[in-house]
Parts: sequence; structure tokens; C-alpha cells
Amino acid sequence: MNITEVMTSNVETCNLKSSCGEVANKMKSLDVGVIPICEDGKLIGLITDRDLVVNGLANNFNANTQISEIITTDVITGTKHMSVEQAADIMSQYQIRRLPIVEDGKLIGMVSLGDLAVSNASNKEAGKALEDISLPAEPTK
Repeated sequence: MNITEVMTSNVETCNLKSSCGEVANKMKSLDVGVIPICEDGKLIGLITDRDLVVNGLANNFNANTQISEIITTDVITGTKHMSVEQAADIMSQYQIRRLPIVEDGKLIGMVSLGDLAVSNASNKEAGKALEDISLPAEPTK
């Protein structure tokens, strides 16, 4: 099964000038935990609800802080040509719950573990990816 059959298209995005408050409100209204950051349609990074807390609030940033200060820019991506199994393998390997799908650097969709789990062909892959992603973190020394 191709990834385009299970990915979410028309993904809501923000840009580098968006504030933490704007992003948090968008997450709340869409009931999502990640917002892609794009400029001219090109994926620049992602911001997660965890980024807002750990990289934002925990560092005394406030709702007016531009998200450019806390986004994740080293984003793992997939392509529209990959299979559901390939996407699950990437998510498992990198321990990520969401995979942006890009074409020529432009965001065309987003795949989550939930999307993979809904696909009958990928239930096993989604379970394996979740198992790998959910491994406990090692304590830092």
C-alpha cells in the first residue's frame, strides 16, 4: 500500500514568524501535537507540543516568543513514492510518531502512527513502530 493512501493531506502549517501562543492555539483547535513550519510551501521544521513545553516554557519563553527559537529543523521526511511499510520502518528506526511527506522539499502530507494503524495492511508495521518508539529512554549521566 502506498503512503499517499493513508497520509493526511492539506496539513495546517505555521511559519517562522508565528508565536508560541499562535502555534499552541492552532494545536488546540486542530487537536494535534505537531505543526509543520513552512516558508513558501517548503518544510523548514516541526514544532511539537513537547517542544513548546521543554524548549519553550522550561526556558522561560512566553506566548509571544517566535517559534523560530525552538523549532526542530533536522526533520526526517518521507516521499509520496514510499510504501506504508517503508514509512513504518523509518518511524521505527528514528523513533518518531509522525512523518512529514515531501515532494521537492514541499510538504504534501503527514503520516502518523494512527494513520498506519488504521490501514489493515500496516497493523503489524504500526505495532512494531510503536514498540520501537516506546522504548524507555536511557537516563542521562
